[in-house]
Amino acid sequence: MLYLIGLGLNERSLSQESIKILKSCSKVYLESYTVDFPYDLNKFLNSLEKKIRKKIILSNREKVENLSILDESKKIDSALLVYGSPLTATTHISLIQEAKKQNICYKTIYNSSIFDAIAETGLEIYKFGKVTSIPKWQTNFKPKSFAEIVKENLSINAHTLLLIDISLDLKDALKELKEGLLDYNLSIDKNKMVLCSCLGTEKSKILYLELDKLLNLNVEKPYCIIIPGKLHFLEKEILESF
Repeated sequence: MLYLIGLGLNERSLSQESIKILKSCSKVYLESYTVDFPYDLNKFLNSLEKKIRKKIILSNREKVENLSILDESKKIDSALLVYGSPLTATTHISLIQEAKKQNICYKTIYNSSIFDAIAETGLEIYKFGKVTSIPKWQTNFKPKSFAEIVKENLSINAHTLLLIDISLDLKDALKELKEGLLDYNLSIDKNKMVLCSCLGTEKSKILYLELDKLLNLNVEKPYCIIIPGKLHFLEKEILESF
């Protein structure tokens, strides 16, 4: 059997149900390639390994996507730990689809994710449009589809959540955002946007500033950016308090 287990947003978020399952599993993996953990990962792993009395195996993208974990799950109980919630902003739904095809039993243990935590900004969740992400540009490859999504959301007065590639520092992400938006005839230099860092942890930060002011800041990863659409007066009041 395969278990997909969400770690939540901080090192204390793992549920009692999850710990019980992990104790019963023969193999436990940690997906480590989609996020910069906002806490000491080694310390967390050492503590968890003592609780469940087994080694946790760090798994890169190749290990997860080559489906070898599924092959094991035909014979033993195995678990894949994922930061946040296991099916949020990841492609792990493909594991479930493949498990169905191979008649492998599976169970998903959900947890808190960035999609819950952004409600702390005061922006109403049901007013968000499509979610998009800013990738790390390469020399000859600069995808700007995120800007198209922002423009589409703004056209219906919706907010946009921008997830950021883990290899991108804030300054580079903002430069890509600015260039991408300009290509779609969008200029937001004078408009405030929301920067969220380490939400759900003791280091949580929410800032509401113009893009040029955000360029001068350093924030800890993981972080995300929100471009607000049309604001309700209560949303504006809460944002202005950050």
